Amino acid sequence: MSELLRTVFYQKHLDLAAQMVGFGGWEMPIQYPEGIINEHMATRKTAGIFDVSHMGRLYFRGKDALPFLQHVLTNNAAAINTGESQYTLIQDETGGAIDDAYLYRFKPDEYLLVVNASNREKDVAHFKTRLENFQDIEMLDKTFEIAMISLQGPLSKSIMEGIITKGNLPEPARNRLSTVEINGVTTSLARTGYTGEPLGFELFIENQHAVAMWTLLMEKGAVPVGLGARDTLRLEACLPLYGHELGLDHDKKPIPVFASKLSRFAVSFSPLKGDFIGKKALFLQHQALKNIINREFKDISSLPRMVMAVAVTGKGIAREGYPVFVKDRQVGYITSGTMIPFQEPLGTGLDSAFREESRKRAIAMALMDSTIGEGDRIDIEIRKKRCEGVVVPYHMSSEAPPFVRSIPEDRLRVKKAPGDETGYPGLARQLLSRAVHNHTWRQKECINLIPSEMSQSYLSRLLSISDPVNRYAEHKEIKAFSGEDVFYYQGTGFINEVERLLNLEFQTYFNCRNIESRVISGQMANTAFFSALVDFLNRTDRKSEQRRIRKIMNNHIIKGGHLSAQPMGALRDFVARDPKTEKAAVVNFPVEAENPYKIDIRACEALIKEHQPELVILGKSMIIHKEPVAEIRKLVDEFAPDCLVMYDMAHVLGLYGPCFQEPLKEGAHIVTGSTHKTYFGTQRGVIASDFQEEDPGYGLWEAVQRRTFPGSVSNHHLGTLTGLLFSAYEMNHFKTGYQKSVISNAKAFAGALKENGLNVAGDPAISYTDTHQVILNVGYGKGAKIARMLEKNNIIVNYQATPAEEGFTASGALRMGVSEMTRFGMEEKDFKALAVLMGDLIKKGIAVKDEIIKFRQDFLDMQFCFKESEFEDVAKSLLTALK
Repeated sequence: MSELLRTVFYQKHLDLAAQMVGFGGWEMPIQYPEGIINEHMATRKTAGIFDVSHMGRLYFRGKDALPFLQHVLTNNAAAINTGESQYTLIQDETGGAIDDAYLYRFKPDEYLLVVNASNREKDVAHFKTRLENFQDIEMLDKTFEIAMISLQGPLSKSIMEGIITKGNLPEPARNRLSTVEINGVTTSLARTGYTGEPLGFELFIENQHAVAMWTLLMEKGAVPVGLGARDTLRLEACLPLYGHELGLDHDKKPIPVFASKLSRFAVSFSPLKGDFIGKKALFLQHQALKNIINREFKDISSLPRMVMAVAVTGKGIAREGYPVFVKDRQVGYITSGTMIPFQEPLGTGLDSAFREESRKRAIAMALMDSTIGEGDRIDIEIRKKRCEGVVVPYHMSSEAPPFVRSIPEDRLRVKKAPGDETGYPGLARQLLSRAVHNHTWRQKECINLIPSEMSQSYLSRLLSISDPVNRYAEHKEIKAFSGEDVFYYQGTGFINEVERLLNLEFQTYFNCRNIESRVISGQMANTAFFSALVDFLNRTDRKSEQRRIRKIMNNHIIKGGHLSAQPMGALRDFVARDPKTEKAAVVNFPVEAENPYKIDIRACEALIKEHQPELVILGKSMIIHKEPVAEIRKLVDEFAPDCLVMYDMAHVLGLYGPCFQEPLKEGAHIVTGSTHKTYFGTQRGVIASDFQEEDPGYGLWEAVQRRTFPGSVSNHHLGTLTGLLFSAYEMNHFKTGYQKSVISNAKAFAGALKENGLNVAGDPAISYTDTHQVILNVGYGKGAKIARMLEKNNIIVNYQATPAEEGFTASGALRMGVSEMTRFGMEEKDFKALAVLMGDLIKKGIAVKDEIIKFRQDFLDMQFCFKESEFEDVAKSLLTALK
């Protein structure tokens, strides 16, 4: 037996009294004195540091590096740009795994492939047999030159932020990379790991600096973790391990790559890959997987067994190799299994916390017949006795950073809500009572600072529940009648006039020619426009499958972009797939390094030149700056002349005008928006443009009308349309005073919060905001907690993730708006007084609920609206008619 290899951290492990074992040809720590359970929980609760320098590190350079990697790996290496990484596999011709690996691209001209320690020499030998077919490529094994440290857990981010002296963390998304300096030492940093943690980093560093880096990380709070806990952590995350869920099964036959769920994300059949090793076999597995997912088992010979998560519900611990039965038929065997500790949650949702003491549960993964499905009961043979188990979808979830949420089998069961014995009359009374309480609380006792909310005036509300509410008024322009609207229902004379007048008011408001007001939300406005654009792009070919929008440029949701302008939102069915990335063909606006809330115009030029988008979408839900409409339009006209510029003004529609900005005047082709945020109308949407009939783009506007009705909406909620017309009268009448007050109040509020010791985001040169919004940084992961604390004190805000955070559960900011309270009469001095109360609550923990209720009593009468007293006779008549 050859002598075991040692990493650069070997002596450090001995100094820490680690128990050393042989693993993959290396002498590695299996555990430290605290033990596997404590190491597992330290990773889940704080941060664990792992020596992963035994992993192989292979570097590939040269013009043929990419073609080579496309040939020998399962994933699409062309999909990763500089600063990105991907999980992949090294496959054989049978569709089995030689190894699984991670591919990193820290530099444009170099790829790093990290492979398993026990397979490094085998992988290198395999690659060498294939290198002879590629001329310009260099493969370097730097396993013994570059050390590798893994830092995993909820505190890993704060630890890294505290030691970086130059550069920044990778973007807050998995598989992103960056290069930083730590005390003068260049370090390659990746948001990757093998624990399932939503927060985690892997560090690549030259050997001579590695021990000092390990020591520094421990000084900052990282707990050393050995291979034992690394295995329990990856098992809880259902991550495959070569030799268990990948490689050869117990009959020495290759386990199909697609037997592992993770392989769905690690195998690509992109045309960019060409003909690669095992392509035919993998494709057959992929087809079999489709049948299995659809529960059709006629042709699954390429994938007879799948790796599945198993919760042990009986008494016992499942171990590798234990047979699995359904009744008396053996259906597979355990590939990995043990008893793991876990944090038991207290409470539900964002209010949940964790018990201090950990519990234990037995979990496993098993390779079983593909006909077995989630929820199926199985038996595991443990020491010649049967132990019950159940197939589960997962053992934990990492979708709510910064913490992993362990999910025991019993929490996967759906529990029925208890019935109510009072009967429907009792339920009806209860609802009415609760509605009165809620209305009083929100309208008379709270300060509402949610920027996407707005109360209607009393008369607008009355009109919204008046007839024609619940009626129909579908209509369409008919060319045979010289473009006149034809209504499909009778009794529509009044609503026809309401809609005509509303469009005129919107034309006045936007100073434009074309208005579509039948859309009933801002999201529907976007959906109708995206659908219309696809229709317009395919106007010369009505027989072929419609092509989607080739490439779109927008604000990323993490950088404040609208959900409705994302591939996960309204864009999903209208944007093409990028053949290179195999993802939605969307490129995001770059942001300024010193101000992530502002688009970097200089960097936009290169992206527009490169990607030639067909649509640019401006607008944000976290918006404290004007969007650079004119600058983007200029770049588009010069470098992508077929591109359209759209501004989704959902949050700032009520600020349209010289006080803020006028996108149609500045160069936008299309404006969409919500009519119930800063625009103080009913909950609806609107689309506006200024195309003239002789313009080539007017056909797009006609498509907008078609894709609104009948494309997106049938009954366009006629009651709220009537209320919106009244609100439009109010907006056009009070617009200037309202908009000036909103913006000046927001600036005063932001400045006062800063003066009271709170961390306000934005540019001090503009008093932190140019809109109705103020963004307050309250600390990583503390946004929801602070928002709930404010709510208990009758201040209603919206917690939000900043551009540096991983998602809403990790939110470290509050997004606040002054528009509604401005309408209730609050002025600059009042927002300054509110800032003092908020400072006392957030900074000092002083309860202010009573003060807020008293404070609100001065702001009960709505301003910037027509008063009931002005129309007392008709208002009373309307109220009487409604009864």
